[in-house]
Amino acid sequence: MEGLDLNNPFWNRKKVFVTGHTGFKGSWLCLWLQELGAEVTGFSLPPPTNPSLFEVARISEGMHSIAGDIRELEILTAAMHAASPDIVIHMAAQPLVRYSYAAPVETYATNVMGTVHVLEAVRTTPSVRAVVNVTSDKCYENREWVWGYRENEAMGGYDPYSSSKGCSELVTSAYRNSYFNSEHFSQHRVALASVRAGNVIGGGDWAVDRLIPDILRSISSGQSVTIRNPHAIRPWQHVLEPLSGYLLLAQRLFERGPEFSEAWNFGPNEKDAQPVQWIVKHISELWGDGTSWQVEQTSQLHEAHYLKLDCSKVRFRLQWQPRWNLSQALQQIVAWQRAYLANEDMRRYTLNQIHQFSFQDNQ
Repeated sequence: MEGLDLNNPFWNRKKVFVTGHTGFKGSWLCLWLQELGAEVTGFSLPPPTNPSLFEVARISEGMHSIAGDIRELEILTAAMHAASPDIVIHMAAQPLVRYSYAAPVETYATNVMGTVHVLEAVRTTPSVRAVVNVTSDKCYENREWVWGYRENEAMGGYDPYSSSKGCSELVTSAYRNSYFNSEHFSQHRVALASVRAGNVIGGGDWAVDRLIPDILRSISSGQSVTIRNPHAIRPWQHVLEPLSGYLLLAQRLFERGPEFSEAWNFGPNEKDAQPVQWIVKHISELWGDGTSWQVEQTSQLHEAHYLKLDCSKVRFRLQWQPRWNLSQALQQIVAWQRAYLANEDMRRYTLNQIHQFSFQDNQ
């Protein structure tokens, strides 16, 4: 996979505009882009948690960081114009299912109109050649079936978060058809794709209501781990897996335009779609110290029980496939957390994990 090579000259001095760069995924992506030699501009609200990977790994040291809200079109557009990017990667979002029940208006304003605003800004920024809109595997109408969802399945979403990501996909499709149509590529020169990933995990995630951050918080404080849906199956993958796919796809969009302007799934191998209970047990064993866990007894909001992605297309057409299996990913997370608790230089440590991943043979 050419896009993973840290010696790949493609990214050197490419101007990349990243929304949501202060978040968990955005921070990992921006650090990777810096290492590849890209000139990165980030546009985002302040980090959503304290501590945050953005602060702990000093992400802002190697990029231009702009504090801004994608719900404010004029400010976003001015920032994109000033950056004059070659590539736009849209990651800013309200990313939490349970929070979306409490804040549906904020969720839709950010995830739907935020996408509209990003694409509107792109329309008036002549330097842009490639756009990647990051949505979610939860964008699909979830029928709880045993096989993976393909990119041409219906959009849906039971809860505000999931449906907002389905809406973001529909917005992307409408803009691609209306303004960035492949048949008229020579006129607009913009290649637009959307990407859908499974449950991403990795070091430096302190979000609330996410399984692994909740587990690590409980373990670090010596408390029993409380889980909500022990039998719910998710397509778990280390954050570097989908990010490697986004980078590869962005390169292909830049180089070959319309050929890759569509939706793409980036998920783990099927054997890595495991129930929540398996994750808890595995991390507890890796951490040691006699960690215990229990099931939350209070009433639960609706969450999908079974969700997998079919990644046949991305493996065939982009030659992309996962590098770390789930056990390796959990080992990396526990090692990252131990390094953080030991007050190591987390920018250097996080970069080291990127290097390990980049030179790892495919599984």
